[in-house]
Amino acid sequence: MRDFLPAEKARRERVLAVIRERYRAHGFDEIETPVMEEYSRLHAGIGGDNEKLAYNVLKRGLDADAVRGGADDPASLTDLGLRYDLTVPLARFYATNRGQLPSVFRSIQIAPVWRAERPQKGRYRQFVQCDIDIIGDGSARAEAELVVATLDTLDALGLEGGSVRINDRRVLDWMLDTFGFGAEERPGVLITIDKLDKIGPEGIVAELRERGATASAVDAFEEFLRRPMTLEYHPYGERQIRKALPADAPDDIVAHLVGIGEAAAAARASAGPVPEGDGIDGDVPLVFDPFLVRGMGYYTGTIFELAHPSVDYSLGGGGRYDGMIGRFLGQDVPAVGFSIGFERIVDLVAEQTDAAAPAVVLVHDRDMAGADLLALKGALVRQGSRVRLEQRTKNLKALLERAASDGYTAFATVAPGTTAAALEVKPLG
Repeated sequence: MRDFLPAEKARRERVLAVIRERYRAHGFDEIETPVMEEYSRLHAGIGGDNEKLAYNVLKRGLDADAVRGGADDPASLTDLGLRYDLTVPLARFYATNRGQLPSVFRSIQIAPVWRAERPQKGRYRQFVQCDIDIIGDGSARAEAELVVATLDTLDALGLEGGSVRINDRRVLDWMLDTFGFGAEERPGVLITIDKLDKIGPEGIVAELRERGATASAVDAFEEFLRRPMTLEYHPYGERQIRKALPADAPDDIVAHLVGIGEAAAAARASAGPVPEGDGIDGDVPLVFDPFLVRGMGYYTGTIFELAHPSVDYSLGGGGRYDGMIGRFLGQDVPAVGFSIGFERIVDLVAEQTDAAAPAVVLVHDRDMAGADLLALKGALVRQGSRVRLEQRTKNLKALLERAASDGYTAFATVAPGTTAAALEVKPLG
């Protein structure tokens, strides 16, 4: 959990402002939920491994005997917890407020979450998530809306060239069933498959054998990984998807994935209809990855990750979680979401200054009257400037350097009798 000095806080707010503006431009509306949820909701088996990292809150009024009595069952001592993501609170929010929301609800949530992570580079115990979700639409259009809004936001932040890796949990289940893995061993097999980028096909096969996975299934999977591959390129579409899968992939799942690409291409096309054919033309940087594994605890269909060529890690991700809201509402409601990794993205965004709002430091002597200073400051503020008062120090250079690091772009020295019209404003740096 970190402190942020003024310059870094201003930088983060500038990035958040762009994200909010782009999300709203795509028809999403921002909501807010409490930082705490009921313990039973946070540990209902829908948060995956994140549930193990939750910060739990002790019940109020516990005495020493109650604490000792709960030594064997710590969960009995808690009734609330800090949210570890924004999806579980959204599901509860929708179930609670459904009657006041549109039939298809597009939400924005931008807020801190907490996880008991082991602190390391890029991993924090408190961090900001930027989520967009669509509830009530089970069609491929919903995924396409999320993909387009996310890529548009990345472009607006100056991070052009991003792409989205896409898969479907139903594809993974079908493949594992085709190879012969039993239902009970699939979670462990998926954990291993998720390491493909790190340890390669040989490492995957070796680890599966060490795990004691069904030998014939591992053999079939190894044969698939070693199949001859043509270098012929196909853009995202049915041919690319079927080429990456075993034969006879389910038509309905393939059609859903193709539909996402078609809708996204239509949205991002500069003009004209999307041509029909084996691949999807147009500005839609989608890549089908049959071994993409995410959110094994609650994703039920499409899953995706946001990639950028400047880094070797993902900048966000999401997927379809049609079964989650039904836990609270008593009936299934389709839902899909995409989350930008704000803490990773903010470090990649180029430093910017707000040229539309001048930021001026007024440097004054000790004997300058307070009323005169505030009159000068008020005049500049009314003109649209951001203004800071600083008493002159012996090391004026250090004072101005600190002001520049805080985002100020100009300064002026003030003497008794100086008027706003007579100020000589000079650029910093």
